[in-house]
Amino acid sequence: MTHSAKLILLFAIFISFSSCNNKKTSSLESPAFANLELNRGELLLCGDPNFGEVSFSLSCRYDLRETFDLGLTLIHSFEYAEAEKAFVSILDKDSECLMAYWGAAMSILNHPLSFKQNPKSLKRGEELLKVAKTLTPNNEKEKDYIDAVSIYFKDWQNLDTQTRKLNYESKMEELYIKYPDDVETAVFYSLSVLATADLNDKTYSKQKKSGKILEKLFEKYPNHPGIAHYIIHNYDSPELAHMALTTARKYAVIAPSSAHAQHMPSHIFTRLGLWNESIKSNIDSADSAVCYAESVNPNANWVSEIHALDYLVYAYLQLGDNAKAQAEMNKMKNIKEVFPADHFASAYALIAVPSRLAIENKNWELATQLELPKTKLDWDKAHWPKAMLHFSRALGFSNTGNSAAAEKELKSLIILRDKLNDAKNTYESGQVTIQIEAVRGWIEYSKGNSNKAIEYMKLASDLESKTSKAAVTPGEIIPADELLADLYLALNKPKQALESYEQNLKGHPYRFNGIYGAAKAAEKLNDIRLAVYYFDQLVKLSADTNSSRPEISEAKEFLDTNSISIANNV
Repeated sequence: MTHSAKLILLFAIFISFSSCNNKKTSSLESPAFANLELNRGELLLCGDPNFGEVSFSLSCRYDLRETFDLGLTLIHSFEYAEAEKAFVSILDKDSECLMAYWGAAMSILNHPLSFKQNPKSLKRGEELLKVAKTLTPNNEKEKDYIDAVSIYFKDWQNLDTQTRKLNYESKMEELYIKYPDDVETAVFYSLSVLATADLNDKTYSKQKKSGKILEKLFEKYPNHPGIAHYIIHNYDSPELAHMALTTARKYAVIAPSSAHAQHMPSHIFTRLGLWNESIKSNIDSADSAVCYAESVNPNANWVSEIHALDYLVYAYLQLGDNAKAQAEMNKMKNIKEVFPADHFASAYALIAVPSRLAIENKNWELATQLELPKTKLDWDKAHWPKAMLHFSRALGFSNTGNSAAAEKELKSLIILRDKLNDAKNTYESGQVTIQIEAVRGWIEYSKGNSNKAIEYMKLASDLESKTSKAAVTPGEIIPADELLADLYLALNKPKQALESYEQNLKGHPYRFNGIYGAAKAAEKLNDIRLAVYYFDQLVKLSADTNSSRPEISEAKEFLDTNSISIANNV
């Protein structure tokens, strides 16, 4: 089925939840509740509203429990805007349903894995929970859940996000011990563990701890969206990705109506170099996101579509398919407005995609011409995404002999890194530091200072080896190991280049440029058998692609010349 045909089949459905008796309770008459800025309205979902199966015992009116469970499944697939509507619709009918306050607060919180959270949302959640705490809980578990979510919002003006995440994790651990048979308690506890994981911890201790809890639950609850979803997030690393492949192939089936559920498996496919599966996953996700946007805000693009396009372009580039990658890039060029306007993933993808197209193709002249997208966003706050722009431009200038222009880009990178440090965004500042050292290396290369160039690039490579990529991206604009290998090759050091390419391919399997670089290094070493091995990989990788990449033609010519002689010598 083609991309456009799928869009024809997708349709927005509008679900209006009403109880068996339509009499409103006193919630709308309460000034405290009525003055809250809550997300109300009909639920806007695409296709059959199937987001998986949960069953959460609570003390709300019985006729509202189906709506509650739908809201919970929406949370588990990060469909927060519609989840909030579901829980608020319950509150409008049953103002005493304490757990609906919890659900609305969890929806307002929006993405517990984020490095930072929106002050407006934190303020809304704080006000909502003030109302909730005026009610008398029906049981101790309800009080515990309200107390737990309140930790996220408590003193948010003074406490940083990570501190509040750690406090929430501690509280959820108490509940996990207190209610050992409660599925949702275990699922949300596991998510709280994952949310506090240090991306610089290459032992993945928290991810493994969280994943172990979820794997046991998944055996018993195979259609629970949160369990499948968070397993994928836990194992979204080169070392662990193989542990989530089976789950990744199930999640989209569990929650077929979620754009995020369609996309999330591609995190694992990307880690394992399963590019065709990643492409299908992100085409489906983008289709679903477009459908949702047409219902919610037809003049803007939803962040889920933009995020999916970043992964989609990355996958196309690894198959050598520039034409399809450019087609997706052309879509992004036409994006004028996004929603939510403050979502970090939009800014990241809008800069990453054009940067990837230039850098992956070694189109250095194009890299020097990269500019900020014309999309309506607050780019002054997008320090890390803007750093990718300056990084790509600096590589472009360094490789076209304009070291002075590259040094200007380097200064911009340092300013952005300092701003991230001031904001205590340590992970993001660390990623920019890697870019800074890499750029320093290539500036030295452009000046003819080989030893200094290698020194800086080795530092960048070492720094990157000690950190993990964030879920917002399918991969670095170019991995530091691969960039180091490129430098070695440019300096006619094929032995070191081959070692670095092969090291890079362990963490980035089936990367087009990594395979090609390894083949070229082997060829320079006169290791024809190894060069044939890598060139053959490249040809097979792009076998179903109508590619214009010259590397593929080169690979085929090399194989035609050398494969027969190798076979005869076996």
